[in-house]
This record gives sequence, structure tokens and C-alpha cells, in this order.
Amino acid sequence: MSLILRDVEAHELDAVLALNNAAGPGIIPIDRERMAHLFKIARYFRVAYLNQELAGFLIALTPEADYDSPNFLWFKARTPDFLYIDRIVIDSRFRRHGVGRVFYADVLSFAEVRYPELTCEVFIEPRDDVSLVFFGTNGFQEVGQQLLTNGRRVSMMIKEMKAYPFVRERYHSGDEPVPSFLLQDRLSATRDPSHA
Repeated sequence: MSLILRDVEAHELDAVLALNNAAGPGIIPIDRERMAHLFKIARYFRVAYLNQELAGFLIALTPEADYDSPNFLWFKARTPDFLYIDRIVIDSRFRRHGVGRVFYADVLSFAEVRYPELTCEVFIEPRDDVSLVFFGTNGFQEVGQQLLTNGRRVSMMIKEMKAYPFVRERYHSGDEPVPSFLLQDRLSATRDPSHA
């Protein structure tokens, strides 16, 4: 079994969109324009291939993103700096193969040296128990709830990045140069070193 995780490429967006829109009630369907917009604004947008087949993807955004999702805007109004998991989708054929856990480990590794908090929401009406258990057992805490215009209720969840204070104090506030990998993501070769 071969698993490859990497940044998405533009030619894969149609396949990612099809996977997104076939995911079921836990993921809100979107159109091609919205997917292209996410491609342009997401700091983290990775795909997983299992045995050379698209197995899933994860999209995460930061506060400066031009994004009108009510859940993203909820976090943006309450916390100044975070990485927001907009969506994680695993193809039903590849569920229970650990792909979600690999994505979680990767996005956590990406976030913990760059942002003080990792955020997400999980549907609680109707209940998405798989996601609630997954995020709850991985250290996310509910910090509020929101009722969406479609009548569905979501649990707003945050996980504090325990490593971030060390990185902030050592590299963003001190005399030591910021390592280049802390400045890089898929949107830019460098981030503003004053980001703290």
C-alpha cells in the first residue's frame, strides 16, 4: 500500500471537486468557481493518493483569506491568528485506512510552528459522530456553537498549538533568524517574518 500526500495541483481540481460533492451530508457541496477560489487562497491544500488513486484532500485557511464561509468568519471575529480546517474529505473507498489520521498529523505539523490555534467546525445537527470523536480525541475543544442559515447547527472547535509559543518566542521575538521552512507555504515562498 503506497500513500502519497502532497500539495494539490491545478489540473486535479475537477477530481477534488467531484470527491467533495460526493462526500455526503458532512461536507457542503460547492461549485467549480468556489473550488478554484479555495485553490487561490488556501495556505494548506493537500491531496492524498493511495495506490495511485485520489483518496482525499484537506483545505485550510488563515485569517487574511478572502473567504465568506460563516464558520470561517465566526473564528475570524473571535481569534486573531489561526489555521482553519475548511474541509477534509476522504473517499468512502479509503475510509478506515488511516488517511484522515495522516492528514491530521500533516496539518498539525504544518500549523504548530506557524499558528497559535488550529480551528474547525463539526456538524451536530444532524450529528457527525465520526468527526466529533475524531476531533475530540485529538485535543479539539468546543468553544461555541453556530446555527447556519440552512438550519444546521455546528460545533466550533479549537486546538491550541502547544509548540507555537516556543517558536514565537525563539524566532519571532528574539535575535535568531527565522528558519526558512517556517516562512514557506503553498501560496508564497516566504511569509512576513513579523507574523507572530
